[in-house]
Amino acid sequence: MPMTAHPFDVRLETLVPAARVRRDAPLGPLTTFRIGGPADWLITVESEAELVGVMRAAGEYGVPVTVLGGGSNVVIADAGIRGAVVRPRLVEIRQTGADRVRAGAGVTINGLVRWTVGRGLAGLEAWAGTPGTVGGAICGNAHWGGRNIGDLTIALALVAQGGPRTVVSRDQMQFAYDASRLQTSGETLVWAEFDVQPGEVAALRQTARASLAYRKATQPLSRPSAGCIFRNPDPAVEPVPADVPASAGALIDRAGLKGSRLGGASISTAHANFIVNDGSATADDVRALVERTRAAVRDRFGVDLREEVVFLGTF
Repeated sequence: MPMTAHPFDVRLETLVPAARVRRDAPLGPLTTFRIGGPADWLITVESEAELVGVMRAAGEYGVPVTVLGGGSNVVIADAGIRGAVVRPRLVEIRQTGADRVRAGAGVTINGLVRWTVGRGLAGLEAWAGTPGTVGGAICGNAHWGGRNIGDLTIALALVAQGGPRTVVSRDQMQFAYDASRLQTSGETLVWAEFDVQPGEVAALRQTARASLAYRKATQPLSRPSAGCIFRNPDPAVEPVPADVPASAGALIDRAGLKGSRLGGASISTAHANFIVNDGSATADDVRALVERTRAAVRDRFGVDLREEVVFLGTF
């Protein structure tokens, strides 16, 4: 987009400090994959009022909004993202009841785990090592150890583009495997309240450390990636050969694809459901490798893998 004045710029001056609004801002450095082009506007909001104001202004001026949290689980197009990319830095955590903790959308999952474990509050300790923020985890209903993070929530505050802020219950979030209403409603998370119980700090820390150790042993954490690329198949609707685990990584591995490369992107030799960036990968490299992998697994096993990673922008 040309760097000319836009009415949205004028409105933003009344909503967010100028230092937190950037035009034609590169997005790759803000993602765990280190890939992607610029945003027309990159806006960092640090309060609920700023978030609501920006969302309403974007609605008034017809500016599309993409919310970017910690930058994990996403691949941003080489051409970038048109419209406004909003980064919520709502980082307050507080206990709102004996059995609940409220965390802003910009709180990292690791930060939330440290906060609860340090106060002897159980329920989230096994999520240690999960990349990204509360907002991103809720949007994608992140899963770990057979549980979805949405199952741990009690209430959530949302704001719609151009619309009001509402508080909803877990049952209203349309949570499913890797899915929530935020993926289709145009709403953005403000905060989420999580169910917690009293716990013994030492035991909670031990669980958190075990989770971290398992991730380090099984995932290619030393190379830029977006996390798991594909969802695990559901054997009830996606039949998997009896001798192959119902795991996207296992299917990719058994298809002989570990180490496969396209440009600067390759399938990790440590975990076949990860694509890693050697430092020169483009978003198009990743997209093409995803399609090649999907086709190979389909041809070999008859399973059509569905993406877990989210592609943002035009490919």
